[in-house]
Formats: sequence, C-alpha cells, structure tokens
Amino acid sequence: MIDSKFPQVHLYDQDLVDLYNQTWALIADFWKQGQNGWAKKFFIHPEADLLSLFESALSTFFLVYSNNEYPAHPQMDNLYRKQEENGAIRAYYDVEEGAPFLTPDNPEGLAPPLLAWTEHNLYHKIGNKKRIKEVMPYLQKYFTWLEATCKDDSGLYHAPLSATMIPTPSREEAYYPVDFNALAALNAWYMAELGDLLNDKELSFFYRKHYFALKTRINNLMWDEETGFYYDLDKDQRQLPHRTLGAFWTLLAQIPNEGRAERLISYLRDPKEFGTPNPFPTISASDPLFSEEGNGPCGSVYPCFTFMVIKGLELYKHYELAREAAFRHLYFILDTLYPDEKTRGDLWEAYKPTKEGPAIWEGHPEFPRKNFLPYVALATITLMIENVIGLSISLPRKTVDWIIPALEIMGIENLSLKRNYITILTNKNNMGWEVRLESEKLYYFTIDILGKKRKTLPIPSGKCSILIDKI
Repeated sequence: MIDSKFPQVHLYDQDLVDLYNQTWALIADFWKQGQNGWAKKFFIHPEADLLSLFESALSTFFLVYSNNEYPAHPQMDNLYRKQEENGAIRAYYDVEEGAPFLTPDNPEGLAPPLLAWTEHNLYHKIGNKKRIKEVMPYLQKYFTWLEATCKDDSGLYHAPLSATMIPTPSREEAYYPVDFNALAALNAWYMAELGDLLNDKELSFFYRKHYFALKTRINNLMWDEETGFYYDLDKDQRQLPHRTLGAFWTLLAQIPNEGRAERLISYLRDPKEFGTPNPFPTISASDPLFSEEGNGPCGSVYPCFTFMVIKGLELYKHYELAREAAFRHLYFILDTLYPDEKTRGDLWEAYKPTKEGPAIWEGHPEFPRKNFLPYVALATITLMIENVIGLSISLPRKTVDWIIPALEIMGIENLSLKRNYITILTNKNNMGWEVRLESEKLYYFTIDILGKKRKTLPIPSGKCSILIDKI
C-alpha cells in the first residue's frame, strides 16, 4: 500500500496502481546529501557519478506530485548554482567534485535546453510566483549563452548529437539537429510565457520574437512537404533522410500548423514508423538501423521521450491517442516489474519497441540502467496522473481539468494543491455515473468527456457529488 503522504490513484487495473505505488517506494532511495556547492538534498540515481541537466529537469515533472514530501526545486537550483559568468550551464557535473564534466564530442557541455519549460511547469504545479522573478536572471543568461554558443548566421542552432540525447549513427552528418532547434524554440516560447507571468511585456515580446523567428526557419528549412516530416540538416542546410523521434519535439514547441501536425502525428499511428506496440522508438521502424532489441538509440523506447511525445499530442488535442500510448507503454513497463507471479523484476531506462523486456545494446553492458527513475517515473507517476487518470492542474488558477475519452471507475485521492488536499473519484450506481469530490478549499473543476460533455464547476470546501447525466 502506498504511503498515505502521497496521492493515491484509483483505477480498474490494480496492477497499474501497484506500479505507481512501487515507484514512490523506490524514490525514497534516490536522495543525496549535498556538498561541493550542491543543494542540501537532491534527487539522483544512487549509482550515478554525474549530475545531468536533462535528468534533473525531467525529474521535477514527477516530484511535483509528491505532496511536498520530496522537493522539486533543488533539482533546478543545483544547476543555477553552477552557472558560469558567461551564462553557461553544462550538461553534466561530477557529483563528488562539483566540476563540469566535458567530453571531446561535446566540448561546451550542451544539453537539451529544458529550463524555462521546467520552471513554467513548477509554477503551475507548486504555485510560487516569487520564484519566477528569482530564477529569471539565470534563465536569461543561459538563453544568451546558448545563442552565442550555438546559433549562427542561418538563424538555426548547431549542436553535437550528444546534446540531443538521441545520437543515432545515421545522424552523423547532422549539423543542425531538428530536435535541438525545436528545443531552442521551446525554450524561447516558455521564456516569453514566464515574462507574461511577471507582467513584463518587453521581456515577453523579446522572447516571443526569437521564438517566431526560429519557428519560421524550422518550418521553412526542416519540413519536407512530400513526406510530411521534419528532418535534420547538414552543414549546407540540406535535409538528411533519416526520421528520428527527436522531430516530435516540434509538437511540444507548437511549431507545425494543424495540417502539418496531422501529417506528423500520422507517423505515430503507423506501426511501420513510430507506432510500434511499445510507443515510441527513437528511430522509425522503417530505418535500416532499426533494431527490435532497441540497440540503444537505434530503436529503444525511452520513457522520457514517450513522455515528450505524449505532452506534444496533448497540445494538439489528441487526448485519446495520448492516453492510448500511455497505457500501452505502461503495460510494457509493468511486464518487467512483474514478469511472473513468483518473481519481482525491475524498472528500466529503456525498453524494446516490439516485444517485452528491457532494451539491449550490444557492447554496452551497463545499458539499460536498472530502476532508472529519472526517466521511468515520468511514465509510472506523471503519465499515470495526467493521461491515464486524465488530470491537468494549475495551482495559481485554482483549476483542475479532468479530460477523459470515456467514464471509467478511477480517480485520485489526497492530491495536494498547495495547502488544499482534494479527492476526485468516479463510480457507477443505480442513478448513473457519479463523481465524488472532497476539498478543503474552493477550486474550479472542469470535467471534459471528449465529444460528449464539458462543464466547469466551482467545487466548495467539504464533500459533494456530481451526477454526470445532470450536468
């Protein structure tokens, strides 16, 4: 049974509930006491000797659901503590020494620029507006450093493949990676959004202008109309023919228009492309390098990238496909945790795309990492709450949106909205479907049964119930 400190999910499939509970139990072992300039306490894999910007940022997306039991902010504060005078924040730092860890293939220590998106999510899940003002100087310096380091006269960003986290061999000629450019656009977009939250119109306009300029270049140079896909460019700005999952960062950055988005999303439905039984592999299943064993970046399904694609699908209102993908991925994860009735297995960094089990990468015995929660908890906690249960939360707005394709017996109990704990549960009785709600303070609840009903209601403190047929 899950510790009562954490939100409790309710679902008709108890195995998935157990998977969620087991993840919270494992997280207790992932905390390190800081020294050498680190925060007093921060989340990191127990066997890690490097602190990763990518993993630190992504971990906040599930730690925000810990009901304040586990802090999310130190993950980001660690990075800001290491910022250099020129604005640089590196991809990796030595945990013991606290120094940047740089490699010959990535001498600047570039990483996916997730900081602004992460802070925007922290604001909506934890609700601390003062923090935005405090961290904005770090984010601005980081943005300026990225431009000075990566952006050239073409208006695009060039970066090594290791900075994309999908270093597939077929991408060796990529000079302008589509994913890094989409991430740079995502960073500019959320910098503008944070500027709006600060009511700083000048700041917002500055970053919005950068966003639209980069968006235009990505659409003009990286989109191929014939195939309906975004591609990497070589040094001469010629499109390279391989299709990688990194192209779907464009959805999260809201780069394609509706027509292009539909064509791009069709690749996620196609089992010969990215719609494999376990969604979504790092490269297309039609690629000659694709491996059903995963083979590292040549077809493995990483929970962090499946999470990214699903969040992009939400922005284009493909809620049903997002939920279906979350379910399918979770069942593949579940299979390795409970392989049979007598054995308890593990959670993994990456999984096979077409069959059960962790991915295999020949010549890399350390892959995949066992119980690698910085990635897998994005599925077992965040996707469980946001896509399987279907909740979208904003503390500053005092809103909870419940978006589902159909009514099922499910819900959440003891979910913290700052100093307010709420419960939302559904059940069916002789009067029809009922939603039971409990709250300590007023908030606004939107129920959206896709294609059938959508209603926003003020939920008072105390207990109440809603009959779906009556709204």
